[in-house]
Amino acid sequence: MTAERPRLEASGLTKEYLTPRGVLPVLSGIDLSLSAGDAVAIVGPSGGGKSTLLYILGALEPPTSGTVRLGGRDPFGLDEKALAAFRNKEIGFVFQDHHLLPQCSVLENVLTPTLVAPRGDDDEARARSLLERVGLTERIEHRPAELSGGEKQRVAVARALIRNPQLLLCDEPTGNLDPRSAEAVASLLLELHGREDRMLVVVTHSAELAAKFPRALRLDEGVLKSARANDPA
Repeated sequence: MTAERPRLEASGLTKEYLTPRGVLPVLSGIDLSLSAGDAVAIVGPSGGGKSTLLYILGALEPPTSGTVRLGGRDPFGLDEKALAAFRNKEIGFVFQDHHLLPQCSVLENVLTPTLVAPRGDDDEARARSLLERVGLTERIEHRPAELSGGEKQRVAVARALIRNPQLLLCDEPTGNLDPRSAEAVASLLLELHGREDRMLVVVTHSAELAAKFPRALRLDEGVLKSARANDPA
């Protein structure tokens, strides 16, 4: 019996930028395979290419060379409109800065991805359910200015999950939080991930956050390696 093919396959990814001093290599032949239910943390020094890799996996930025396939599809082979729709439906993003709309309520912020392509009448019900799961039912009509940093990031997590994406990508999700809030958000991400059959990739400077993940990789000088002796690269 053959094993099921990974749902995320990145092969031979390179990324180079042209600078006044010449070509700056950032990624050098990255390979990464994830199946549904996998969770991985990627650590590494500042400027080491962690965010660049995340943006390529999330189809926000094309690689210089190499391929990405999510659910059997190559997002970079799509036209601009189809690519935007693909990202909206299949990929959820959580960034270091929550990027909430200040004029909108918590509920409205969670619903913003559905404004582009509504799922149907169950959008609001799903948003309310997600906000209950992240512990924000009582804050549902509040504006972002009325929330703590940890609460804002929990709203961002709920928003990233509203379309039930295959892949959840988090860029330093605890980077701007105090230790207590960081611990709560990290635990929340793993708890929510454990309940649903999706893939989770987090890039972080935090050794404490990476230690919570079943798999940890290190990106250094453009090369992705195992961060633990028993983790596959």
